[in-house]
Amino acid sequence: MRQILKYFTNYKTETVLAPLFKLLEAVFELFVPLVIAGIIDKGIPTGDKGYVGRMFAMLVLLAVVGLICSVTAQFFAAKAATGVSTKLRSALFARIEHLSFRQIDEATTSTLITRMTSDINQVQSGINMVLRLFLRSPIIVFGAVIMAFTIDVKSAFIFVITVPALAVVVVTITAMSIPRHKKVQGALDKVLGATRENLAGARVIRAFRREENEKKDFEGRTETLYNLQNNVGFLTSIMNPATLIIIDTAIVILIYFGAIRVDTGVLTQGQVVALWNYMSQILVELVKLANLVVTVTKALACAERVGATLKLEEEEPEEEAAEALKTDPNAPAVEFENVSLTYNEGAEPSLKNISFKVNCGDVVGVIGGTGSGKTSLIHLIPGFYKASEGRVLVNGREVSEYTRADLRNRVSVAMQKAVLFKGSIRSNILKGNKEATDKEILEAAKIAQALEIIEGKGGLDAAVAQGGKNFSGGQKQRLALTRALISKPEILILDDSASALDFATEAALRKALSEKMKGTTMFIVSQRTSSIMHADKIIVLEDGEAVGIGTHKELLKTCEIYREIFLSQFPERAGEIDG
Repeated sequence: MRQILKYFTNYKTETVLAPLFKLLEAVFELFVPLVIAGIIDKGIPTGDKGYVGRMFAMLVLLAVVGLICSVTAQFFAAKAATGVSTKLRSALFARIEHLSFRQIDEATTSTLITRMTSDINQVQSGINMVLRLFLRSPIIVFGAVIMAFTIDVKSAFIFVITVPALAVVVVTITAMSIPRHKKVQGALDKVLGATRENLAGARVIRAFRREENEKKDFEGRTETLYNLQNNVGFLTSIMNPATLIIIDTAIVILIYFGAIRVDTGVLTQGQVVALWNYMSQILVELVKLANLVVTVTKALACAERVGATLKLEEEEPEEEAAEALKTDPNAPAVEFENVSLTYNEGAEPSLKNISFKVNCGDVVGVIGGTGSGKTSLIHLIPGFYKASEGRVLVNGREVSEYTRADLRNRVSVAMQKAVLFKGSIRSNILKGNKEATDKEILEAAKIAQALEIIEGKGGLDAAVAQGGKNFSGGQKQRLALTRALISKPEILILDDSASALDFATEAALRKALSEKMKGTTMFIVSQRTSSIMHADKIIVLEDGEAVGIGTHKELLKTCEIYREIFLSQFPERAGEIDG
């Protein structure tokens, strides 16, 4: 919760004025029963219409002033709540942008989306309600008790007994509700995760006719959410009837003893009505307080979840002002020393004891079966994940020694899944280098075989739909490769980024890369041996282990797995092995 409080810094005035005006409204409201009592006891019995008129004008004045105070308080409360939630959402988004791949994997995308949307909305509602009612309701309750004492001490003791009884009910239900609201938000995460997964994989689900299975799975998740919400809803719904029973009982007792005291001449009818009005005010405020408790309970649970994300330490600390790290020009471009990688504690290692060196300007192919650890291997080079054991060095320095900015300037990655953002072709490519000129963009596009895409779409300002849905898979891959090339990196990683290209386009891409990117160290991850057979070094992975490292010809003779992959793709070239 402390993580949230600092976002109130720019809204100190609003957080003071909102409850202050609500406090004024409450004070004016406390005078209303006394004015009504005066009308009943003085104006009506004597038939003094002038007095009744003056008191009626007083009631109107109190109502108008109270309304002005209420609207003003609402304005400041809304301004503070929306302002804080805006800053909180911006801070959360910035924190998520700086989370490491491992942290995002652990948090899960659906949970982060829930915290950005539903959780912060709940926090906003909580702030608004607290600023409006946190002072008003207690002031009305305790003010009504004090005013009751000014009317009749014995009758006021009914208030003294009633208020603590109500406090016990509210506190007990609140304490029981908070952990249940956390479970509800957790279940909501799972429902959102299932929804997101189904929307992303709608075509796959339909292709394999898995609609009914997915419906059952989704129904199971929503049933769990329904049960949890029912449970917490039942608990919080007890609050209103419980407080009503206590208040109504107190009113019955108050009227009963009040009537007796009116008969004996101790109290007037107006005073009894005033006491009844004060008890009714307490009732109304406690109903509001009950709703406030429910809202604040949800808000606290959500604030804790948001705060937990904000507290995540940055695994890749940014140092914008730091100079580029001095490196050894004679050191290998990339070196792995007995590197192992485990994504989750207790899980099987994804990479095991891998060692190799890559000289500057070398082209390295990485090949292996599905799940062999190819992507895991190359994600260690730009520092997306930290090695569990061993060292990963770039230009003679450990990856952890670089700032994020410095390392990203040296290493550029074209991801396995090409992602485009809503905007234009230019804006997407400039994410790789915001200072690049149109000439440089077109040169990079020519190498990536994306020039014809740009020309066919009408130029660099052609629109890109969200997720690049107006481009084919091959087009997205070539534009993503252009984005990687535009930064002119020392190390270029192509993570199966040509899988959607036909053989002719891929061959043209390989030729352009070899001619135009001389001196750049390249890692090419591919399922096709044709993509890597001309590499200076090929790393063959199997179950996270490097089972072969060498050139194409060397591996054909020494590595059975590589030989099997090659023959499965080029059975007609079996003679090369024998030769």
